[in-house]
Amino acid sequence: MLHDIPCTVVCCLHPKDMALSTYCRLASVHKLVVHCNPATRHGQDLFTKHCIRFQSAGSAGLSRQEKQKQHMARGLPKQKPIPGVKQVVVVASGKGGVGKSTTAVNLALGIAANDPSKVVGLLDADVYGPSIPKLMNLRGNPELTDKNLMRPLVNYGIPCMSMGFLVDETAPIVWRGLMVMSAIEKLLRQVEWGPVDYLVVDMPPGTGDVQLSITQNVPIAGAVIVSTPQDIALLDARRGAEMFRKVHVPVLGFVQNMSVFQCPNCQHQSHIFGTDGARELARSLGVEVLGDIPLHMSIRETSDTGQPVVVSSPGSPEAGAYLRVAAEVVRRLAAPS
Repeated sequence: MLHDIPCTVVCCLHPKDMALSTYCRLASVHKLVVHCNPATRHGQDLFTKHCIRFQSAGSAGLSRQEKQKQHMARGLPKQKPIPGVKQVVVVASGKGGVGKSTTAVNLALGIAANDPSKVVGLLDADVYGPSIPKLMNLRGNPELTDKNLMRPLVNYGIPCMSMGFLVDETAPIVWRGLMVMSAIEKLLRQVEWGPVDYLVVDMPPGTGDVQLSITQNVPIAGAVIVSTPQDIALLDARRGAEMFRKVHVPVLGFVQNMSVFQCPNCQHQSHIFGTDGARELARSLGVEVLGDIPLHMSIRETSDTGQPVVVSSPGSPEAGAYLRVAAEVVRRLAAPS
């Protein structure tokens, strides 16, 4: 009997083999085919019988949304903790050039300065533009252990790992996505971090493959979003925050970088990039601002020389701003979710 029915209807006669989420679409296709071709009407009863049985079987089990979640979860990698690392904190931004790497470095140093009993590591996940070697004044290639794991390079008491340690300082990294993913996997899994209380990860800007790969492979305790108050930067900062929410990573808060410039001569303050833009965005997203970092020459100078302001000028107002941000991050990590 089925050989007389056009193939478009035969496909509709086997809904039990389809995912539950496609049922409504399937029924619509069947109605369209039957309406357009009267010769196929004698197959409608058989289709309806299959669909009713399919619906009843689905309703007796999981809901459509639960089925969809299970189906999507099949293709995702399982999260595995990094051996020896207790908590992973990612520092991200939607746009480059907002001071994300400088914030990540001073955040790691600030956490260690606030509580010297804690071991803090720093991972540079920005494969295309690694900045940690310059900011932390580190050069050289990592040594290998007996287990063929890389040993992080250490400065200021912070173990660091970066793609910048594995390539020449001026060499461009011209890689496609699969090579980048392989490099990220090595930086995550083939490094002997040892016992680390907090691993601060300097993420690349944007919301692409690297961000998804890290958040899907490693349990993330929280994300810190860095942005200037400028509207253009805030647009991408919102995208970054929404991405972390979609992958179920807690957004600890925003850091409003370059919030104000104070003239070194007359002490007049100017809001070059706008006023409180990150605060307004954080309020609209239901998160808090971890702190404001000023636009100050000492931050730029100490970063360029590989002597971050938190260690080179720990008593300065600029270092104090980073120390307060670090304290807020730790407080939110310790707070019950």
